[in-house]
Parts: sequence; C-alpha cells; structure tokens
Amino acid sequence: MNCTPHELRVALIEDGKVAEIHVERRQDASLVGNIYKGRVIRVLPGMQAAFVDIGLERAAFLYVADIAESKVTTPPSPTNTVSEACSDLSVRPIQNLLHEGQEIMTQIAKEPIGTKGARVTNHVSIAGRHLVYMPTVEHIGISRRITDEEERRRLRELLEALVPEGGGFVARTAAEGCTAEELREDLEFLRQVWNDILNRMETCSAPATLYEDLDLVLRSARDMVTPDLDSIIVDQKEEYDRLVRFMRRFMPQYMDRIRFYDGSEPIFDAYGVEIELNRALGRKVWLRSGGYLIVDQTEALTAIDVNTGRYVGRRNLEETILKTNLEAVREIVYQLRLRNLGGIIIIDFIDMEKEANRNRVYTALAEALQIDRSKTNILKISELGLVEMTRKRVRDSLLRTLSEPCFYCDGSGFLKSRTSVAYEIYRSLAREAEMIAEPAVIVEVHPRVAKVLREEEQTMLIDLETRMNKRILLRERPDFHLEHFEFCGSNGLSLEKL
Repeated sequence: MNCTPHELRVALIEDGKVAEIHVERRQDASLVGNIYKGRVIRVLPGMQAAFVDIGLERAAFLYVADIAESKVTTPPSPTNTVSEACSDLSVRPIQNLLHEGQEIMTQIAKEPIGTKGARVTNHVSIAGRHLVYMPTVEHIGISRRITDEEERRRLRELLEALVPEGGGFVARTAAEGCTAEELREDLEFLRQVWNDILNRMETCSAPATLYEDLDLVLRSARDMVTPDLDSIIVDQKEEYDRLVRFMRRFMPQYMDRIRFYDGSEPIFDAYGVEIELNRALGRKVWLRSGGYLIVDQTEALTAIDVNTGRYVGRRNLEETILKTNLEAVREIVYQLRLRNLGGIIIIDFIDMEKEANRNRVYTALAEALQIDRSKTNILKISELGLVEMTRKRVRDSLLRTLSEPCFYCDGSGFLKSRTSVAYEIYRSLAREAEMIAEPAVIVEVHPRVAKVLREEEQTMLIDLETRMNKRILLRERPDFHLEHFEFCGSNGLSLEKL
C-alpha cells in the first residue's frame, strides 16, 4: 500500500508477480457501494428506466429490475450484489413503480464511466468482513469461491440458525472457517449499519448520502485478506496505524501480518509495481516467445489482438499458432486483472485450422479465468478465432483512471500524417492565391511539417510558387498543433525562403 495525502495505491502481488493494481485519488474516491437518498427526476417508460438525482454531477441511471417492490426469494448470483438476481423477476412497468419527484433509496452499483452517470440499484447490499447483508432479499447464500461442499453446508446451517426469521445474507470467501460467534458479530454489526441508514433516510431530504463505503486501504483489507495472505505492507505511518485499528477490531487473527515499510526506496519501486503500472498503460504487450498482444479500449468494448510477432516456431505453422495462443491466454487473463478491464471484451486469437486446437485454447482460457475475482462469461471460439466475453465492470479501467484523452487527437489515437498536412497546405494556398495581393506568402507550421516541406515535398511548393507567381516562406511554430497551419501575405524579406 502506497499512501500519500492525495492518493492511495494498492498492489496485490501473487507468486512474486503484480496481479492487481488499484488507484484512488482522495478527491475522486470510489463511489461504488455508497447509499443515497435520491429524487426521481425523469421516468422513461420506453427504456423501462429512470434518472435519479443523488447529488452527483450527472444523474444516476436506475433500471426497472433494480427496483425492490418487496422482499424477494429468488436466490441471488454468487456475487456480493443482488441486482443480477433480481433481473430475472417479473416486474411491473416502471411507470407503475416510480413517478417524478419521488424520493427513493439507491446504491451505486457501477461508477460513473466516461460520459455515463452512475448505475444504481434499489436492492441494497452492505458488505462486512465475513457476510454481505441484503435487506431486500430473503435468501441465504454462500460465495462460489468456497468450493468445499462440507464447508458450504456448515456455513449455510450456521446462517440459518443465526437468522431463523429469514433475511438476506451471503457468506463471503473470508467466512471460510469462521465460527458461529464471528458470524454473529458480523451479522449484528451489519444490521446496526442498516438501522442507521434507515434513520437517516427518515430524517434527511434528497439528495443526501446515507452511507459511504470504506476507502481503498480499508476496503482492500476487508476484501483481499484471506488465510493465504502473507503480509500487508504499508508505507505511511498514519495509514498503518489506522489499518492496525481496523484489523484489531474486525480481523485480529491477521494482526501479525501487517508491516510498516520504512525502506529508503519508494515501496512501489522496491516491489517492482511501478514498472508494471507503466506497462499496464501501454498498447502493446510482448510475450516471452516473441509474440505480442495489442490492447485497444473503446467506449463500447475492449479488443485484444494476438500476433506471432518474432516467434517462428520449430515444426509447423499450426503448432506455432497454438503455442502462441496458449501463451497469450495466460497473459490476457493477467492483463484483464492488472488493467481492470471490464464490459465486452473481444479476443482475436490467431486462426487455428483444427477444431481440437480451438477447444484446447478455449479450455485454457476458461481455466485461467477461475482465479479472477470479477465475474466473467465467455463464448466458444468462432471459426475466425474470435472469443466474445464479458467481465464485470464496477470501476473504470486503470488506463481511464490514470489517463485522459489526447488533446491532440481527441482520443482517436491518430493524427494526420505530416505529408497529408503538407498537401493540405498546398491545396489551401492554391485556393486562396488570388486573394493574396502581396508578393510573398508566410506559412506558419509545426516544425515537423516544415521539415517535410523543405525536404520531401520541396518540389511541390516550388511548383506552387511558379503557378502563384509569389514567394512562399516558412515560419516554424513549435506551439502549433501538428495539423494546424496559418498563412498570410507579406513582403517576408527576413524569412527563410524554400
């Protein structure tokens, strides 16, 4: 954990390799899990959704399936939320459930991303250390990451005994091995939190914040600490002390694993995180064999392209392609976690002729994704070598968190080539020639474009000078955008002539 007064950064290292990186600026703290009292500002029957003012810059989006009419008994999915479980319910039209001006309780399920407002749900869930409390659902669930059937049965029996009157509780992965007393303490704490939320709901006016989830440091401790954890290393004394107090109250059995880092080298440098962080922002990712991946993020989806690159193989083309694709599978799953990529993801594997090889790559991908804490769904590899998959997106990707659209290309990733700009200057001058009365024309351009005009395209402007019967003179402007240029008439005697 790298902590400064303005930013929190947490890296999860598994087997000596950086597996996940999370960054939270204190002024832009995560909103997922926060609960608000909001006011409905618009109901959209055609979309079966509504916009809700919860006090943020943009209105939140509430879908009809995320509105709780009454307690439901449909079992939730094995995640820590209930919105997906309730999406299959037969619900009434949204215009019969909400009206403009109505005040309702909502919880952020997805951060505002790009130009979109937050996605909210009326099915509230509050995460504790061992349990998740879901007041709108009557169901006892066990995390799918607890695979031992005997342990799953034990936990279910404990929860059913603790909640005989019914209620919505899911045992988290961290509940594995917990005693009945530990579960009871967590359950009582969560119910107290819920009662406080209800009291605030009654006393405050919308929009208002009813509950804020933990910040990145404490949230990471709550969600990532497992019996397999070796240590938590923190580099700021105040955050270290705060984490110690939190762990002493909720996870005293892990107190001996907290360490304060006082090395002279920055903690992210010492553990190799800074290098991986910079690598995670790049578009090209090299594979050990010499192949590489190209990762492109767009508004709608993320595309990952697999290429053989410098890898030429040993026996035949099909074997070379198979080995490259199998190596790419491991790196892709690693990059999904490292970059926190979510939403629709299209993977373009190198085409394989044999169906058996396609199945082998698909199976390898499915198995590799089992270590991912985010929920994923994948479809079979098509004959073109494409895999369509989804990965649950809760927060912005690492790239969108740490970057902003290029003010040069406006996020497109491309600029006009210097030669294209040179030709555009040629056409503009030819078009405006008759309007310039002076015997010379000053052309102000970016230095890189000026170099093209002086060298590669010099004959073009000499020809234009002849046609215009005017001198063309260049003035370099380093402050200009590469694609921007200006020209005006002048005697220009002090300027450099081509």
